Amino acid sequence: MKILNESRRNFIKLLGMMGTGAMVGCSTDEKKVTEVSEGKDIKVPARLAGAQYMGDFAAPKIETVRCAFIGVGSRGSGHAQQIAEIEGTEVVAICDIYEDLAKKSEAKCKEKGGGKRHENIALYYGGKDLWKKMLTEVKPDAVFICTPWVLHAPMSIEAMKQGAHAFSEVPLSYSIQEMWEIIDTSEKTQKHCMMMENVNYGREELIYLNMCRQGLLGELLHGEAAYIHELRGQMDQVERGTGSWRTYHYAKRNGNLYPTHGLGPVAQYMSLARGEDNFSRMVSFSSPAIGRKAYAAKHYDKEHKWNKLEYNGGDISTSIIKTALGRTVLVQWDETSPRPYTRLNLIQGTKGILAGFPNRVALEGGVEGATESHHEWAMGDQLNAIFEKYEHPLYKRLGELARKMGGHGGMDFIMRYRIIECLRNGLPLDQNVYESCYWSAVGPLSEASVAQDGTSLEFPDFTRGGWKNTKPLAIIA
Repeated sequence: MKILNESRRNFIKLLGMMGTGAMVGCSTDEKKVTEVSEGKDIKVPARLAGAQYMGDFAAPKIETVRCAFIGVGSRGSGHAQQIAEIEGTEVVAICDIYEDLAKKSEAKCKEKGGGKRHENIALYYGGKDLWKKMLTEVKPDAVFICTPWVLHAPMSIEAMKQGAHAFSEVPLSYSIQEMWEIIDTSEKTQKHCMMMENVNYGREELIYLNMCRQGLLGELLHGEAAYIHELRGQMDQVERGTGSWRTYHYAKRNGNLYPTHGLGPVAQYMSLARGEDNFSRMVSFSSPAIGRKAYAAKHYDKEHKWNKLEYNGGDISTSIIKTALGRTVLVQWDETSPRPYTRLNLIQGTKGILAGFPNRVALEGGVEGATESHHEWAMGDQLNAIFEKYEHPLYKRLGELARKMGGHGGMDFIMRYRIIECLRNGLPLDQNVYESCYWSAVGPLSEASVAQDGTSLEFPDFTRGGWKNTKPLAIIA
């Protein structure tokens, strides 16, 4: 009974923080990590006057996409460098807290971009709010946001208000209220806001999407998604870098803090929030919080600040999503346990199953040229023929170049290329603002469910019913 009462107290504490939002500084201090979660009975606000649904939205064509970047550490610098190399772009501004990062990224853009396209890059560094000045002075067409999680939402919102399309690293936000503000701003300004979920552009994920679209699995029933990636070594980044701010999230928040890498592809296999089905409810549980505390005690001095933190986030988070059609999706997250990397990437239907890590396929009647029945997996070289048959047309077009350009096996380049391609040609993006919010919402909903001892919580309908008439993601040529 004491455990249940404590859960209820935590849940009430979280509900009391609804609407507080995330603080908008660039500091990595633990005070900037606000615990924002929401519970059940979520009300859907009315669409703003004059706003337009963005599900299949295509913005006017932009011949040369003027790009600005906020945050050019390891991730942001990769975005800037590769986008500088893509035809039809101009890097117009770079903003970072640190002068050395801003100048290094500027040099790489000029080196890799070539020609005169990126000669006049405005640099902003040294102040927490200079990104706002950059937006008003430079007026870019597209802004790429690669900053600590707490800043993704406010920066995306302000970028759209200043007339730019916003592209944010994952997750888009960890506050349901902020997600509504993002949606309202996107609908009101008619600007794209896309969370850059790169895994949707992985070769295997694109193949599995094509297989699902071709009906190879029959009716889809169940998916499994994860981000299981041991990252304790990031804690060595104490004053600067990912670990300097992310460690506070591990300590203060208890749920799935990073759900989108595994969930994004599975959601698109199932066409969730796109015509066929949608997110409905979710339950979540967390394991005990042991690993981070033990790691800190082993690797850092007794007086080190990581040994003074109370680690409340469970080592592994497990959630089960139920969709409107009654399908299920298992979602897991673990960046602490010593185990091999996996995103699971499993999709099951009435005629078979596809799975990842390692890649394997089982189909009713067997996989042609590989297996005789669904009682055995086709794996390794046995998959060559079927993968070639269902190779996604987008990967056929860009795969060779993507492998040369790099970035998580090429998926990063394909994502960046498609963003620019869609903006230049006036096409809908492959991921819309509502998908970005649904996938990210697993974070705050999981925290609230864990705090209420696994209570089932509803997803807000971020589309306000629009998902029913939104086209499923096509097999893009």
